[in-house]
Amino acid sequence: MAKKETRVVVVLACTVCKRRNYNTQKNKSKTTDRLELKKYCRFCRSHNPHRETR
Repeated sequence: MAKKETRVVVVLACTVCKRRNYNTQKNKSKTTDRLELKKYCRFCRSHNPHRETR
């Protein structure tokens, strides 16, 4: 029997320059709101918050 697909692939975009830099996974049943992580943006050359896009 196959597992239920609770993890989905999401794309993270920089909040400063709006470029999509990272792909990651999240558990849709545990984190229903949008994911936001502080990651390095190579275009801005600094650590900025990256938010989940659609």
